Amino acid sequence: MKRRDFVKNTTLSAIGASLIAPLSVFAANRVTHLTSEDLTLLPAIKDDYSLHFMALGDWGRNGEYDQLEVGKQMGLWGAAHPNDFVVSVGDNFYPKGVVSEFDPLWHYSFENIYTAHSLQCDWYPVFGNHDYHSDVDAQIRYSKISRRWSMPARYYSKEINLNKAKNNEDEAVKKESKDKKPQAKAKALLIFIDTDPFLHEAQADYVEKQMQWLNQTLSNASADVKWKIVIGHHPYYTVGPRIENYDTLTMRKALSKTFEDHKVDVYLSGHEHSLQHLKPEGFTHQFISGAGSELTKVTAGVSYSRFQASEHGFMYFAIDEKRLNVRAINYQGEVLYQTELTK
Repeated sequence: MKRRDFVKNTTLSAIGASLIAPLSVFAANRVTHLTSEDLTLLPAIKDDYSLHFMALGDWGRNGEYDQLEVGKQMGLWGAAHPNDFVVSVGDNFYPKGVVSEFDPLWHYSFENIYTAHSLQCDWYPVFGNHDYHSDVDAQIRYSKISRRWSMPARYYSKEINLNKAKNNEDEAVKKESKDKKPQAKAKALLIFIDTDPFLHEAQADYVEKQMQWLNQTLSNASADVKWKIVIGHHPYYTVGPRIENYDTLTMRKALSKTFEDHKVDVYLSGHEHSLQHLKPEGFTHQFISGAGSELTKVTAGVSYSRFQASEHGFMYFAIDEKRLNVRAINYQGEVLYQTELTK
């Protein structure tokens, strides 16, 4: 190598090193560690409840009877408010359920209706009477295909933690000091039951087995459980067309003692195509959220009714250790009713 080339190369190397070093320091200072949560648009309206979910029933009508409009409003509500999952209280597919996990109704009545990003969460369903007209277990099998449809069995339960960190609290606040006892793990127990067999004498053995499971599940609830919520399709009280119907009276006879014995806080159902809050004698509050598509009438002035509306919509539950807040929301986003149960 000629001397001038050696000097030139050495000089360039020195200049390059002098530039690269400061640039590398500059780049190192700008390294970021972003998670998906940092980049996602979170709900604008926050609260201090630990658990949130929407409840919808009697909806599967290919988007008709304002099903599509209710679905759009659910998406808007979920974009503006915290939401952990959706509960479907049955009659998921009209008029006769689905024939398999590949039935086109999965797309026409579910996947292509509830398309909002905020609704791409877990959906926990129960069966309604219309779901029983075809292969009812196809809805269980669909759980293996769908990311969000989550139905492990005909009846099942979930204990959900109510001690989630709120509003990104500082780590120092969340840590327990050594001389303090750990915070109790408050939970909500959600029990999903299969109600249509209760109406058929031929299913008596199945119903007895399910009731044994229901009583055992409630009895075995951990001491951490602060709220007990049972979810089924058929109501045990109503101010809709079925006030004295066989369906309602049968469920009342089957469930009332169990609810009272185990101090069930809420029974959430559908079947009546309306929005209702009922408080009959005893411990349990009945909420009906069956206004996902077609509507039926309600009767005003019934003594145990606190709210009733024959309007398309859904319900929104917000829960913490001591409070259970319920709102009835119509398809235009109006809060028709709000109540709060306390411990």
